[in-house]
Amino acid sequence: MKYLTLAAGGAIGTLLRYAVSGYTYNLLVGVFPWGTLTVNLIGSLLIGFLWGLFEIQNISPEVRTFIFIGILGGFTTFSTFTLESLNLFREGEARLALINILASNVLGIALVFTGLAMSKALMNLLR
Repeated sequence: MKYLTLAAGGAIGTLLRYAVSGYTYNLLVGVFPWGTLTVNLIGSLLIGFLWGLFEIQNISPEVRTFIFIGILGGFTTFSTFTLESLNLFREGEARLALINILASNVLGIALVFTGLAMSKALMNLLR
């Protein structure tokens, strides 16, 4: 049953990634991989926010696995990020490749902390 739950979460995350990434690529045209950056940053914010909520709320390990590994694992994508960075280097766009690498990592970590702080602030408001 655990594998079916993970597969369902992964399918949901993958479909969400396809929709958000495609929308972003259509909105922001160019060689920079805006779609992948967007889904990875949204995923970073969500994982920090949900982690903070789940520290306070009694959420089962199965639900945590479904959300963190299934949905968010399917939604975010490290392999696409690395491939797009490599392709930018190969196309002579070293500056854009470095911006992508730095933005994805630095902003991603910052958004995990931001999401965590947001969940803590929300929980304090609800008390």
